[in-house]
Amino acid sequence: MNLKTELRDDVLYILFQGELDEYSAGYTRDFLDNAFQKLNFSDVVLDLRDLEFMDSTGIGVLIGRYKYLRNKSKRIFISNANSTIEKIINMSGIYEIMPKIY
Repeated sequence: MNLKTELRDDVLYILFQGELDEYSAGYTRDFLDNAFQKLNFSDVVLDLRDLEFMDSTGIGVLIGRYKYLRNKSKRIFISNANSTIEKIINMSGIYEIMPKIY
C-alpha cells in the first residue's frame, strides 16, 4: 500500500495505491490517523483511483476512520473507485456514510 496526502483549499485528499487488506491495514490505519492528527482540514476525500483490491479488513479501516472524523465534526467522501472497488463499497453500505463525489 502506498498512500499520499494532498491539502487543497482546506480539503485533505488521501490517494490510495495498491491493496487495502489484512496485510496493509495496520499501516493504512496508522498513516491516516497520523495525517488526521497533524494536518488542519475541514473535509477528507479518499481518492481510490489506484486502489486495486480491498477486503473486509479494508472496509473496517475506512469505517474506523469515518467514526473518528465524525467525532471531530469532519466529513469524509470517496472518489474515483474502479468498478471492482465500487461493487465492494456498494455491498458494504459505505456510501451511506461516506458519499461518493466526482
